Amino acid sequence: MDYKFLASYILILIALFYSYKEKLGVERELLVNSIRAFIQLLVLGYTLVYIFKIKNQYLLLGVLFFMVSFAAFTAQRRVKLLRYGFFYAMFCIGTASFLVIFSLLALKIISTKPNELIPVGGMVVGNSLNVYTLVVDRLKGEISSKVSLVENMIALGASLRQALHEIKKVAVKSALIPTINSLQTVGIIHIPGITTGMLLAGASPLEAVSYQLAIMYMMVAVALFTSTITVSFGYRVVFDTVVGGRHVI
Repeated sequence: MDYKFLASYILILIALFYSYKEKLGVERELLVNSIRAFIQLLVLGYTLVYIFKIKNQYLLLGVLFFMVSFAAFTAQRRVKLLRYGFFYAMFCIGTASFLVIFSLLALKIISTKPNELIPVGGMVVGNSLNVYTLVVDRLKGEISSKVSLVENMIALGASLRQALHEIKKVAVKSALIPTINSLQTVGIIHIPGITTGMLLAGASPLEAVSYQLAIMYMMVAVALFTSTITVSFGYRVVFDTVVGGRHVI
């Protein structure tokens, strides 16, 4: 068995030491999540052997639904919305993810084979989770710093949707920045694992690059869908969370 990953854990220890020294307060989260990542990946390695043998498409949908549910649970723990936070996260992440996955299936970029659907679905849901937390966190920050301005606009006759219009645009733009950066640097700074793996497996450069581009474009779509769905349907929930549960029409 290869235990080289244990040597790499020194990087986590350095991060833990720095967090403790500078009193960042993230030591426990780093420690727990680093161990949790090891356990989850270990379980995944053994589980995928069986998942890739699944023939029933309803079971595959169940696996994707579980991924979305766990993503929603993780998102709610991180952003802590007051009302229906889990179900809101489930709706935003699930809707965006399935829109992209079904689009990929309809365009025949991927098939319903488990060794294609599950890994790609995992990438889509994971990226949607990241974008969701970025959008909600930015919305909360922007509303917190401008809550007086928003309430003044409402007092002057604007609806909450109108008062938050510019703030929502800022949140969507900020959430798209990591994806745009990836598009800009892929192939120069960032060397994609999928392209490298396919080339090592004997695929032609054009085939490997084409598949990687499909993945990159997929990430753009899921980032856009997640961010727009989140700000369109959840601005009121986020606002209520920031102002302490007061409802504003």
